[in-house]
Amino acid sequence: MKIWTSEHTFNHPWETVAQAAWRKYPNPMTPSIIGTDVVERKVVDGVLHTHRLVQSKWYLPKWTHKIIGTAKSCFASERSVVDPSKRQMILKTVNLTFCRHISVDEIIYYEPHPKDPTKTLLRQEASVTVHGVPLSHYMEDMVTSNISMNAGKGRLGLEWVIGRINAEVKGIAETAAKSTDDLIMTTRRSLDDMTESARKSMDEISAQAAKHMHI
Repeated sequence: MKIWTSEHTFNHPWETVAQAAWRKYPNPMTPSIIGTDVVERKVVDGVLHTHRLVQSKWYLPKWTHKIIGTAKSCFASERSVVDPSKRQMILKTVNLTFCRHISVDEIIYYEPHPKDPTKTLLRQEASVTVHGVPLSHYMEDMVTSNISMNAGKGRLGLEWVIGRINAEVKGIAETAAKSTDDLIMTTRRSLDDMTESARKSMDEISAQAAKHMHI
């Protein structure tokens, strides 16, 4: 068995990172992830529980195909818990494809950074076990190395999604500001028209009054 761990700090609040984690796929940084499908989702006592199937491609060397077989697409089961009150998101993933010979158990934590709550701490842990095939230790090293490499790509992918979210928020704010400015201008024009109309009416009344006084 091989154990792999990693920590990373995002310079974004937990709410932003957690939202981006849901929208992480697809992204150009991790093309190996083909897609995700929600199997079950429920809210219990304010905590969101979700079960998803994650479809991906495993780029293993050709020599491993004779040992463990091949698969055009690989599947994993992901179970997550999101607790907004605790500001905690936990994802647990186990592989379904190749599970006869390879077991990959991964857990990911997204939590506010203990020293700076405006940032988010990502903690990842993975255990890899290869059994029942030759060169098991070598294959464990190889799979663990792939996990480490994909984790780096995953962090870049998350930053990419966060950038899109921030751009969307900025666009909404700009649209709202433009709408407000338009409303103010429209109201101002309407008031100006009403003022001009009222002024003309007063001039007409004054003119009529002056005419009657000369009669």
